[in-house]
Amino acid sequence: MFLIFQELIEKYGKILIALGIIGVVILFYFLQQNGQDETSLISTIPEQQIVEQIEEDTESSDVPPSVIVDVKGAVRHPGVYELSAEDRIIDAVQLAGGYLEEAETTFINHAQKLEDEMVIYIPKKGEKLPSDTPGPLQTFPSITTKTKSNEQSKVNINTAGESELMTLPGIGPSKAQAIIQYRDEHGAFKQIEDIKNISGIGEKTFEKLKDSITVR
Repeated sequence: MFLIFQELIEKYGKILIALGIIGVVILFYFLQQNGQDETSLISTIPEQQIVEQIEEDTESSDVPPSVIVDVKGAVRHPGVYELSAEDRIIDAVQLAGGYLEEAETTFINHAQKLEDEMVIYIPKKGEKLPSDTPGPLQTFPSITTKTKSNEQSKVNINTAGESELMTLPGIGPSKAQAIIQYRDEHGAFKQIEDIKNISGIGEKTFEKLKDSITVR
């Protein structure tokens, strides 16, 4: 047996050595590649987690809702514009091209936040406005009613027309029509709190309205 094994070594020794060398090289290469893969995996996992976390944070961040406002009067490009609920009246005016030279801006609260369906009316200097002219905010009637008492300057929700109701904060065309329809179906409002019976006018909207409305 030993003689046979010796003969095999003498005859195929070089081949066996070559195969052994090749095996060692392959084993070394495999171990090296495996180590690189583990290192790569360790280094890339945190980066992937960071990217995924950033994407999740971006998707879950609060995006201010958009509002539609109607800019009228002494601006360069009157029209209906879409802005963010975080924008102010000045942003809507700028989007409409800015004021004309004859615009009366003394009583405009440029810092007021926009509300959906808001009508922003910019008068001209010396313009005589009817009481039902839409304005950008509840203080707008002071332009033409400076001598009236605070109570008289409030909007009477029992007699106001659609355009006058739209001067109120948070009241657009649809809510103004709903107020008029409610009056027609149920009669006059007995107290200002009754306006909360209108669909879409809750406690939050009423808080904005209560200082600007009256019933007479």
